[in-house]
Amino acid sequence: MSVRSTVKSIQDTMRQDAGVDGDAQRLSQLCWLFFLKIIDDQDQALELLDDDYRSPIPPRLQWRHWAADPEGRTGEALLEFINLELFPALKSLTAKGRWANRARVVRGVFEDAYNYMKSGQLLRQVVNRIQTVDFNDLADRRHFGEIYEQLLNDLQSAGNAGEYYTPRAVTAFMVERIDPKPGEILFDPSCGTGGFLTCAIRHMRERYVKTPADEERLQAGLRAVEKKPLPHMLCVTNMLLHNIEDPSFVRHDNTLARPYISWGAEDRVDLILTNPPFGGREEDGIESNFPQHLRTRETADLFLALFLRQLKTGGRAAVVLPDGTLFGEGVKTRIKEQLLEDCRLHTIVRLPNSVFRPYASIGTNLLFFEKGAPTEEVWYWEHRVPEGQKAYSMTRPIRLE
Repeated sequence: MSVRSTVKSIQDTMRQDAGVDGDAQRLSQLCWLFFLKIIDDQDQALELLDDDYRSPIPPRLQWRHWAADPEGRTGEALLEFINLELFPALKSLTAKGRWANRARVVRGVFEDAYNYMKSGQLLRQVVNRIQTVDFNDLADRRHFGEIYEQLLNDLQSAGNAGEYYTPRAVTAFMVERIDPKPGEILFDPSCGTGGFLTCAIRHMRERYVKTPADEERLQAGLRAVEKKPLPHMLCVTNMLLHNIEDPSFVRHDNTLARPYISWGAEDRVDLILTNPPFGGREEDGIESNFPQHLRTRETADLFLALFLRQLKTGGRAAVVLPDGTLFGEGVKTRIKEQLLEDCRLHTIVRLPNSVFRPYASIGTNLLFFEKGAPTEEVWYWEHRVPEGQKAYSMTRPIRLE
């Protein structure tokens, strides 16, 4: 059975279960199960390569011990094991020494994960199908990686307003223009499911990674934060699928909750690639983390103010921002003044309102800027919907070419 057929049959099985309600829960359930299989396959490879390696997951909870045997636990026994043993243990997992980060990754994924399935028999069927995918097989991993990207894309319809999953054509274009290189520190402060990170990783591996040392520099330079539990779990799994050994750099946190003044020189980054949430309002008190003249509850404005502080001199940014940030007044004007004085805002690309449909029809722009010199001139570009097409949609999305 192909990997695509395997994933489809798993989804079909989950649809029969009374406990799984809708695409978001189905993807969340699929994600923690695949996460355990992926990390166990990685563990087994690391054990062969490094005699000192010890998985942070206790043996009785490792996939190979409870899931790999198709005739293993099923029904109520399987549900009891998962709900009463597996989840409580992984939610409180600790480890010391050089593999502590790996334990932190597992704990972070399971902190907000749930087993939605109510039928132990259906759950055993799902587990048996997942067992057929070998994540140490490059072909299997590549095919699953492509399917996973499609699943993330399909999740668009399950998101609430403002929870945008940036079209891959947009992330790929922004990454190409910004041209990240191994050794540069790349930060996505609202990383969602990891679209910008995966595009950047692919870009660097295709163009610049020639030696293991290059790959090490690439992985050491990644930084990301995601506030919501489901996208955080999906992003960590996405990183494992893209062969990132230690995805503990993906923190489950709110970037804006940290006081503006506390971002010091040691926190500066070379690159910011992101589509910050906009159109919403931050929770009470968040704006008080910012200086008086920058206070607002509009998320996009707070993020832009923060980017100007986070970038190193010479650092580059590519950011998706709404019309309101460019044309609004008050605090928006003060932030724009700072942007134009501190950075060379060299390019703005205007996107059609339909790029982020169906979850938002809002005017958006791609801003490209470098910190360290004031703006002298700005190139404005407008991207129009192709001839013969009225608007972009889920079935006819924006394309890279």
